[in-house]
Amino acid sequence: MQSVPIIDSNQIRAYTHYPNLIAEIKTGFSSSGTVVPLRHQHQYSNPEEHIDSTLLIMPAWNPGKELGVKIVTVSPNNSKYNLPSIQGAYLLFNAHDGTVKAILDAKALTAKRTAAASALAAIYLATQDASVMLMIGTGVLARELILAHSSVRDLKKVYVWGRNYTKAKELCREYSEKKFEILPVKEIKTVIAEADIISAATLSQSPLIRGKHLRNGQHIDLVGSYKKDMREADDETILRSQVFLDSYSAGLKESGDIVIPIEKGILRERDIRADMEELCTGAQEGRRDLNEITLFKSVGHAVEDLVAAKYYYNQIFKDKS
Repeated sequence: MQSVPIIDSNQIRAYTHYPNLIAEIKTGFSSSGTVVPLRHQHQYSNPEEHIDSTLLIMPAWNPGKELGVKIVTVSPNNSKYNLPSIQGAYLLFNAHDGTVKAILDAKALTAKRTAAASALAAIYLATQDASVMLMIGTGVLARELILAHSSVRDLKKVYVWGRNYTKAKELCREYSEKKFEILPVKEIKTVIAEADIISAATLSQSPLIRGKHLRNGQHIDLVGSYKKDMREADDETILRSQVFLDSYSAGLKESGDIVIPIEKGILRERDIRADMEELCTGAQEGRRDLNEITLFKSVGHAVEDLVAAKYYYNQIFKDKS
């Protein structure tokens, strides 16, 4: 029996070229052939932590070609153990004969494809001359979001905020040799109006982005809020913004940043301008003028996982052939 190849985090890191990965994800969203069932999301008790963890199961397939399923857990308190909150594996199959082609590290895969999807959205939603970014969060995903956004916009300056200021400084030291200036900040409100792109990747249950501090023309990228009781942006932010989602099916049901404003009557489903499929196919337009505030809410999409898994598999095994 032939062993199944393992694609680990080091390989995923080594073979990441954001412009190419972003282009592949755009093609994935533009294709009508991928089947994406509604994902499973289950909360399960984690008694030692006094907070539930989450199990996500996300399948997708191209009939007769590739099939993949991601199985991940999200443990909000993992940072105190110096572990990423997301853990798991991605299984890539041959959809014709059902054989397993590879098993990929889901932590690294998720971070890369999520950042790439946010950068893809920014192509449509951020102003062309966006040059200042505020990164809210200091985890693994924050690092990838900075790199991905800098691959689609010519960033000159990046501010980093985290609940732990020391971690913000550490991230800035890691990226001190990048082409942009990167600076830690102690308070979001001191720099938020300067930022052209505001990206948030946290597990916050209360808003960090306040609409009263925003200015016209900004793009907001919300990545971290993945449960109904979690929020990264307040009601005023939603009221001031043109809202876009990665997918209607999950975005309208799972994220507090969308669900809570809808329940309050602040946001209506018909007010949401477009999802990623509509943006990538040209069915709906993105930013319409320089003054509007755009907001992209990402909860994750199985198309992104399948496309990214194929991308890494093809890169690695093409190089070995």
